[in-house]
Amino acid sequence: MKKNTSHYPIICLMGPTGAGKTPLAVKLVQAFPLEIVSVDSAMVYRGMDIGTAKPNAATLKIAPHRLINIADPSEPYSAGRFRTDALREIQDIIARDKIPLLVGGTMLYFRVLQNGIAVLPKADAVIRAALSARAAREGWSVLHADLARIDPAAAQRINENDAQRIQRALEVYQLTGKTISTLQSDSTHSLSGFTIYNLAVAPLARARLHERIAIRFQQMIEAGFLDEVKQLYARGDLSPHLPSIRSVGYRQAWDYLSGEITFEHMQEKALAATRQLAKRQLTWLRSWPKVEWFDSESDRLFSKASNFLSDKISL
Repeated sequence: MKKNTSHYPIICLMGPTGAGKTPLAVKLVQAFPLEIVSVDSAMVYRGMDIGTAKPNAATLKIAPHRLINIADPSEPYSAGRFRTDALREIQDIIARDKIPLLVGGTMLYFRVLQNGIAVLPKADAVIRAALSARAAREGWSVLHADLARIDPAAAQRINENDAQRIQRALEVYQLTGKTISTLQSDSTHSLSGFTIYNLAVAPLARARLHERIAIRFQQMIEAGFLDEVKQLYARGDLSPHLPSIRSVGYRQAWDYLSGEITFEHMQEKALAATRQLAKRQLTWLRSWPKVEWFDSESDRLFSKASNFLSDKISL
């Protein structure tokens, strides 16, 4: 394929957690000149393998994934850092005469690549401390209500339990006098010079997705997920305030190891949180423009996805 970077194809394989994105991506890499860039906010962390459903060594040998195992769990990995890292990897893949295949379910990361990211002010320790102190007294739901009055669009996107994003939105407003939604609308488009093809993979029935999530979580438990979290817990330098430990499953396991909840309650909360994550991911995807949907339960999933790509990629 001749390289024309002004219209170079980039394939984005998206979908809710547990939908089966990785197996499809591995098959596609074996059939097309693709290289995978992981778009997952938890897979970036080292030592968090089982709970993130990170591809195993055998899979990575067949289909290497970029942007996994690149950060320590003590590091807050941001969407801005992902944008920088992903653009670097995309350019390197293109230089190798391959096509980037971006695979994952962190929809915010896809958004900052496809729609751009605002130039936001740096964190302010004093403002953050004041917001955290107020949240401790009144609860994050009260601060979320404040955000709803200041920036209704942001409040609609941000769950009232998402302390990190509520804090950031209010902090940005206090620092700039502008809402985070306004600043984000002035963003630049990172991939405006490329031709993007969005593929979404999910079961047609939500109940089936919930079944897949439950099966996968049980497999994680059997594979030693709690032992993995115990190793993180024993380090002594990690806490549930970090983005890594706030990842779905890890936060609930952390609470169990802290003695705050029972094992059974941990399982219930982890599954509920994973289902809520999948719901949010599907909500994002349904509002995404120009998405080609594929049923992950179909026996012809690979052939349908292959036919779609064959029409878009000149081999």
